[in-house]
Amino acid sequence: MHFISEELENYVAQHSENEPELLARLNKETHQKILQPRMLSGHFQGRVLSMLSKLIRPKNILEIGTYTGYAALCLAEGLVDGGELDTIDNNEELVDFQKKYFDQSNWSTQIKQHLGNALDIIPTLNKKFDLVFIDADKENYINYFHQIVPLMNKGGIILSDNVLWSGKVLEEIKANDKSTKILLEYNTLLKEDPRVETVLLPIRDGLTVSRVL
Repeated sequence: MHFISEELENYVAQHSENEPELLARLNKETHQKILQPRMLSGHFQGRVLSMLSKLIRPKNILEIGTYTGYAALCLAEGLVDGGELDTIDNNEELVDFQKKYFDQSNWSTQIKQHLGNALDIIPTLNKKFDLVFIDADKENYINYFHQIVPLMNKGGIILSDNVLWSGKVLEEIKANDKSTKILLEYNTLLKEDPRVETVLLPIRDGLTVSRVL
């Protein structure tokens, strides 16, 4: 679903920062070789992630859901010197693809790849996070949130992707549609949880920015 016209989306992208050359190549190869390329953050959302990270200047970033590594590279642009980005995915087939682009970036030594179940891996990281990006299986968004909040530094930011779910959050929920049901509960949780303050941005498929109090 396009929440604004495709022409206006193109205008927005054209009047935002250019897509870096490495990310443009990653974008193109993802569309050529990888299933479900619409999962990629893409030019405009990528620049939004980059800008937010540069404003936050995080020391430690956590990404849940790496896919082909596009968003990780955007978020890494804001890391302070010596900072690290831990990114978790359970798709073994994409590890080498991700690493190829991570290794070509300026943050090759700062990005740490983790393969497996995020709920199992997160407690082993032994870090406090300044910035977290949740972009994985929707059915675990609530579980991720509750696990992450105690690991956040005060004032840290949690970004949650796909929270409008192609507009399904406004439609009647089908009996077998667990993802939409969970996202509706998750959006309510972010609005009402006293540990965070939240704004939901209608960027691409919906991006929530939650600040930990």
